[in-house]
Amino acid sequence: MIVLSVESSCDETSVSIIKNGTQVLSNVVFSQIDVHQAYGGVVPEIASREHVKGITVVFEKALKEGDMTPSDIDLVAVTKGPGLIGSLLVGINAAKAFAFAHDIPMVGIHHIAGHIYANAIEEPLVFPLICLVVSGGHTELILMKDHYQFEKLGETQDDAIGEAYDKVARTVGLGYPGGPVVDRLAHQGRINYPMPDLTKQPGYMFSFSGIKSHVINLVHNAKQRNETLRIEDLCASFQEAVTEVLLDKSIKAIAEYKAKMFIIAGGVAANKGLRKKVQERITDIPVTIPNFDYCTDNAAMIGVAGYYKYITQKTTDTMALNGKSRVRLE
Repeated sequence: MIVLSVESSCDETSVSIIKNGTQVLSNVVFSQIDVHQAYGGVVPEIASREHVKGITVVFEKALKEGDMTPSDIDLVAVTKGPGLIGSLLVGINAAKAFAFAHDIPMVGIHHIAGHIYANAIEEPLVFPLICLVVSGGHTELILMKDHYQFEKLGETQDDAIGEAYDKVARTVGLGYPGGPVVDRLAHQGRINYPMPDLTKQPGYMFSFSGIKSHVINLVHNAKQRNETLRIEDLCASFQEAVTEVLLDKSIKAIAEYKAKMFIIAGGVAANKGLRKKVQERITDIPVTIPNFDYCTDNAAMIGVAGYYKYITQKTTDTMALNGKSRVRLE
């Protein structure tokens, strides 16, 4: 089965060609990071306009790199949400137009399901499994007992982990996107600054607003006293605290639900500190983390998720498919 997939939920315009749910024939991603850096974050209206400018070129390039024509495509998969509604609608309408013009069935895919299924590109999923979802907008622990069966065990009650990284980076003047810079500097620093114990949240719930405020106050108080903070040490201390709670709750979930596999999904899966800690601490079951190319938003993950949704649920969407800024994974 050949799947053409489209992802445009935020600031990446991407189209991919996937064969049989595992083989990536092409994965074209046009990023808008340079456009939004001047604003310190993604500006929704600008993102929508950039998607409109690039979507046709990305379609053409993906088909060319995959050595495919529209007649070779068996299924169209497109992100339906969550995300920026203007951005979502560009990708959805492009996918609908392509599917309608060439009489191809279409499925709408939850963005987080896509991130989860990015792991299936690396290794076959083994159930039951625990998935840690970590991105700019999400921090969740998901139990999967089979393909396309998602049970949310816990989530963040306030800021997502990626959002906390970016706000800490902004506080110490590291720019946008700040997460990768904080990760890099953390490896150059020492854990010298006290941070809140984040493991005290009940069950599998997370909270990162407290540590974000703690860092802001730490920086503010240092300025008031004319003291100099070592940014590398601050990044190392912050990263140790947030990755520790992610691992602590993941390990508890693995034990409680007798998971046979642990996977990580989302843009923060690219964090080298988190990857290192996972590989050191979880050694009794297989661990899969996507290749760096499939951690951030891309259409390949949507194509894989689309393949498994189609073969497990045997249903497709109509031309009435619409985007939703918020939609439940379950």
